[in-house]
Amino acid sequence: MPQANDKRVVVSFDDEPLVLVNAKDEIIGFQDKASCHDGQGTLHRAFSLFVFNGDGELLIQRRAASKRLWPLYWSNSCCSHPRQGEEMQDAVTRRLHEELSLSADLEFLYKFEYQARFGAVGSEHELCWVYVGQTSQPKPSVNTEEISEWRWISCAELDRTMTSQPYRFTPWFELEWQRLCRDFEHKLFAEVGQQN
Repeated sequence: MPQANDKRVVVSFDDEPLVLVNAKDEIIGFQDKASCHDGQGTLHRAFSLFVFNGDGELLIQRRAASKRLWPLYWSNSCCSHPRQGEEMQDAVTRRLHEELSLSADLEFLYKFEYQARFGAVGSEHELCWVYVGQTSQPKPSVNTEEISEWRWISCAELDRTMTSQPYRFTPWFELEWQRLCRDFEHKLFAEVGQQN
């Protein structure tokens, strides 16, 4: 249920140009977002953000019903694409504010390529930059054009739910969470609340 301070603002457009890259993340051109997600998908640059609070809980969101790919699936705090001519740091800051009205100290951890098909509707094929960070703001004001629900969740509860009900989550979220837990556990703020 949207809260009183939530907003409805269109911030994503089918005709916005995304950054096409090769496997080395070198820019090779630009293409509209809708076409990038047709068929098997065209490799383009993207980002995923994992935002924690002071208690070591991760903010997760359920994608809006209007989303073309994976509508109403749970996903990580925020994910999107840099626009043509936009630096990645500017893109992640912009999108975090557009979707959640949050600011956070974000640290880049790694990038990876993945491809996932959503039936006959289309595909994601992204070279994705993954960031982790922490916010001091206890409650987001969500953009209901992008997000249908949100919640803070402990790392342990997320592990349990993702293991028992993987069909509820976007494929990139699962891939990224597995890698973060395996290779970057010390960056997940899981102990922050216990240390305060």
